[in-house]
Amino acid sequence: MTEAALDARGTGAAEPAPTGAAGPLPGGAAEPAPTGAAGPSPAGTTGPAPLAPRARLLPALAAVYRAQLSRARVARIPLLFVATFQSVGIMILMRGVVDGGSEARAVVAGSSVLVVAFVALNLLAQYFGQLRAGGGLDHYATLPVPPASVVLGAAAAYASFTVPGTLVTAVFGCLLFGLPMGGLWVLAAVVPLAGAALAGLGAALGLLAPRQELATLAGQLGMSAALLLGVLPPERMPAVIVWARDLLPSTYGVEAFARTFAPHPDWPVVLLDLAVCGAVGVVSLALATWAYRRAAVR
Repeated sequence: MTEAALDARGTGAAEPAPTGAAGPLPGGAAEPAPTGAAGPSPAGTTGPAPLAPRARLLPALAAVYRAQLSRARVARIPLLFVATFQSVGIMILMRGVVDGGSEARAVVAGSSVLVVAFVALNLLAQYFGQLRAGGGLDHYATLPVPPASVVLGAAAAYASFTVPGTLVTAVFGCLLFGLPMGGLWVLAAVVPLAGAALAGLGAALGLLAPRQELATLAGQLGMSAALLLGVLPPERMPAVIVWARDLLPSTYGVEAFARTFAPHPDWPVVLLDLAVCGAVGVVSLALATWAYRRAAVR
């Protein structure tokens, strides 16, 4: 510090401010900073904070699955009992018409997969229709998760509820018609594959329906188609109905399960039916994902 500055401090005179710096004005007001001067900013920041990366498919799928499973556990269990009792009642009614053989195998297999159709197709169509009508898709759209994880997580959660009912129906049908139970292990592949195909179809119907009532109607019609085309023996159907039966995704799961009741199952054909069911499931889930993206941007 210079001697002039020391003298000024000693006499109480203010030291002149540097050129271009903000200083006090008369009356205590601060002199404005020069044009173009940068204001205070947090240390180390040069702009807005970057957004968090989007969640990966598998972790997001697991999170959605757990959330949907805990949400639907209380509300869907009574409906699962309804689906099981419905399938068991159909088999009891068909017992007076069908004695055994291939027709009995078709009835038991179709009634078992009907539980999957009731939950994965009917209830999922109603759920996504309600979700779209109530604005619930806006909540999922704000989450940094892939659209496929939302559809797959909900579909997997609903399909999980079908496992106990399907197993109970299959065991009861085997006892009712005197069928062997050695092929029940095939349900471990039939339930997820048929469930994926029907759940994707149900989700697509619920998301594409313009109104919630139409989504409910579409789900009911889809379950009715699974009932008529899957449970009734194809030997007693007209040729046109048999062709329409081939278009139903769950038909291939029914055929794969029914073949296991034969004394000597044709396992290559069983695997082929399961492969077709899985391929249809991939297509239906892709359709549901596209429908979700379409409905979420509106």
